[in-house]
Amino acid sequence: MPMTPDDDLHAGHRSRLRTRFVAEGLDGFEDHQVLELLLFYAIPRRDTNEIAHLLLTRYGSLSAVLEADPADLAATPGIGEAAASLLALVPAMTRRYAMDRARQDRTVLDSTERAAAFAVPLMAGRTEEVFYVVCLDSRLRVLVPALVSEGMLDHARVEPRRAVEAALRHKAHSVILAHNHPNGKAKPSTADHAATRALCAAFDPIGIAVRDHLVIAGEEWYSFTRAGDLARSRDAKGTSS
Repeated sequence: MPMTPDDDLHAGHRSRLRTRFVAEGLDGFEDHQVLELLLFYAIPRRDTNEIAHLLLTRYGSLSAVLEADPADLAATPGIGEAAASLLALVPAMTRRYAMDRARQDRTVLDSTERAAAFAVPLMAGRTEEVFYVVCLDSRLRVLVPALVSEGMLDHARVEPRRAVEAALRHKAHSVILAHNHPNGKAKPSTADHAATRALCAAFDPIGIAVRDHLVIAGEEWYSFTRAGDLARSRDAKGTSS
């Protein structure tokens, strides 16, 4: 099929944008340009600039586009299933990258700041509440972040037995608990405090230390240890809220 003038124009724009990314990275890109670049690989012969602006208008932000339900994305004019799958892949790939990098590098979580920096990417793109038991060795290096619960938008039921099984399976010396508040603030709820007490009570008899419980909301985080809540949870373990 012969190339039209519009095809030549779009091909030139795509080439320039790809070249710019390779040379500079994404830091200088506008949000719509990031989406354009992604959509190049799923929509070969349309103006993805127009589609990128449509997505940002519809969902309100780049993060909201990437976190949108793939079926809803696919129904957007000009998107389709292939492009929707590609967009949904980005936050999932971010989480997978962060976990694999930590395992390969044996990341040391010896401070609250390092633990939070590790936990925040684990929650990228999550629209439901999830709960991780981050298993550490005796030198506080990450063994594996074990996903032990996935819940609804604002709640993930955590079974202490399942959390303990994950820690034992991965031969953890200590653990850091981490969960997210997808549409809330990084402030623990009454249920979060109750879950922390129950988990401390479950881990204590088997000699696995709970080093912290982090609540993540976007880039914000709350540390039970830093706030003094973890010590209180240990003292009150087994009691009701």
